[in-house]
Amino acid sequence: MNIEFENILSQLSDEEKKEANQKNIDLPEKFIPLLLRRVHPQNVQELAALIKQSVLPSICPKTDDEIDQLFSRVEKDPNLLFDKKVQNRIEDFINKRFERDKKVVIERTSDISKLVLLMEEYLNEAISSNGSGSRNVLSIREKIASINLETQGIEALTSLQNELINAATSIGREMDTVTNKLQTGKSKVQELEEKVKTLEEELSKTKTESMRDHLTGLLTRRAFSEEVKRIESAYERIKTQYAIIFFDLDHFKKLNDTYGHECGDVVLSTFGKILNKSVREHDIVGRYGGEEFVAIIHFNLNRELLQFLKRIKTIVTENSFLYKEKKIKVTFSAGVAIRSSFDTYENTLQKADMLLYQAKENGRNKIILENGMEI
Repeated sequence: MNIEFENILSQLSDEEKKEANQKNIDLPEKFIPLLLRRVHPQNVQELAALIKQSVLPSICPKTDDEIDQLFSRVEKDPNLLFDKKVQNRIEDFINKRFERDKKVVIERTSDISKLVLLMEEYLNEAISSNGSGSRNVLSIREKIASINLETQGIEALTSLQNELINAATSIGREMDTVTNKLQTGKSKVQELEEKVKTLEEELSKTKTESMRDHLTGLLTRRAFSEEVKRIESAYERIKTQYAIIFFDLDHFKKLNDTYGHECGDVVLSTFGKILNKSVREHDIVGRYGGEEFVAIIHFNLNRELLQFLKRIKTIVTENSFLYKEKKIKVTFSAGVAIRSSFDTYENTLQKADMLLYQAKENGRNKIILENGMEI
């Protein structure tokens, strides 16, 4: 036995050691199925969802399809995350995603670069055009200056008239050529503008999608933290009052066990929509992880905050969540802390989290504010 094996064996319970002996486990990696029993299935599912969210979306559709196929297997059996082959595939996807995205951007920007060079060529040619018509005009001007009417007479003027007509015709053709080139250049500019617009829209869409939780459409935890910086900046400048609210769906594991994870996803999605439709434009709401949500709600008077909290509770508790024609009753617990009561945002967040825990410990289906008030 090697040191790693003995170290793992020494940390097993008596029952686990007995089972390891019965199954003749002789390598460290063979302990994985045994040790996985210590991990709650829901935690593994949340880990799988977070990993999937970290690699999606990609600008390259092929990558998204491949990742979806792999994670459809993982969602059915989250323990596949601990399979070495699956781990290698996920690592490979992460590397592929960045390489493929980079390739797509390079290809699209390459087209734009070609158009820019082509436009430069057209415009330079048009601007620097000095065709024969222009040269002929200069030559005719010199001839006019040198004419002696007494000796050369009307014949010289007639000859110059013909040269002027030819020069004008030549200039007309040159102007047509320049106009055509400028028209072609204009078309290329329009094509360039369309490609730039399309690229900007795609990049903007990808950025937006990466900020949104794929299931609820709410801000991801990372995106929520980025928005907090903007809100905190306003608070520091003008003391814009706001509250942090932590929400947690009650008995969510039991709901998953009873109706299945698809039903759990429907409940999470619906609850997310309720929160999103209830907040105002300058408020933010995000999915913090699993069945936990967080919101920042601005208010002027305390009664405005209380009205918001009561409205959410009424909507959720007085209605049923619908799943495959089944009506499912759902409740939630929440903790509320007001920013101005604390020195920092982090302390306010921590207090809201503690109050949420207190609400769950005191029977659930309640909202507890920092002043001790319960809703």
